[in-house]
Amino acid sequence: GYAVLAEGNTAVEAVEAAVVVLENSPLFNAGKGAVLTSNETIELDASFMDGKTLNAGAVAGVMNVKSPIELAVKIMTDSDHVMLSGKGASLFAKEKGLEIVDPAYFYTERRFNSLQNIKNKEKTAVDQDDKKAVFYDADIKNSKFGTVGCVALDKNGNIAAGTSTGGMTNKRWGRIGDAPIIGSGTYANNKTCGVSSTGWGEYFIRSQVAYDISAQMEYQQKSLKEATADVIQNKLTKLGGTGGVVDLDKNGNMSFEFNTAGMYRASMNDKGELVVKIYKE
Repeated sequence: GYAVLAEGNTAVEAVEAAVVVLENSPLFNAGKGAVLTSNETIELDASFMDGKTLNAGAVAGVMNVKSPIELAVKIMTDSDHVMLSGKGASLFAKEKGLEIVDPAYFYTERRFNSLQNIKNKEKTAVDQDDKKAVFYDADIKNSKFGTVGCVALDKNGNIAAGTSTGGMTNKRWGRIGDAPIIGSGTYANNKTCGVSSTGWGEYFIRSQVAYDISAQMEYQQKSLKEATADVIQNKLTKLGGTGGVVDLDKNGNMSFEFNTAGMYRASMNDKGELVVKIYKE
């Protein structure tokens, strides 16, 4: 992503490039290596937003598009819509020349084993509360998520943000989390900041986490750090949600706010200084 910006390209291009790399890695819950549903399928979600125009694109529940983030960008730039889902989204991707793959491409044995472990726990659950706890994924109980996202600020002062995920292990009924929802998983506005979220999606949707951070900056004149701290450590935590955000404001200030034990994160500033962290300071 930094290399893209260094060549004079846009924040949109930088975010897309960075997220594609993460989607192609089996280490994260996005693209190849995404988690499995209860039916042992893989359903992918992504979203993208351009802070200059407030244009956005999102996709939910696709099973054969190699790069959901590329599809989200295409929806943003080449359609009159913001969100497409399922078979229709796949058809649009094919029409736009995006790479279509066999769903088996996304499969990894690691994620299959995680699903089997959760299903085994479900079988031993003795009451509805236990079942609910198991359904919401061992990743949540261990405070580990795998959604990927990126935010960038280019030389022209334009901000872009993108997020991509496989959702929640053992998800049922076509469940969709916050990642493809503009204002929850992703938001960007040149007046304020860009945000990409990861965490327990149901709570991020209810809280409109990404937009709330921007709104507090715009309407209450809070700094990026003040806004992210309030939304994650105060509002989200009180509601019972867990997770975090990576965000960047119009002046290049960065914030990595989370209420879990850790959050995989990295940043590079305009001087090329790289920071990579997992746990809290």
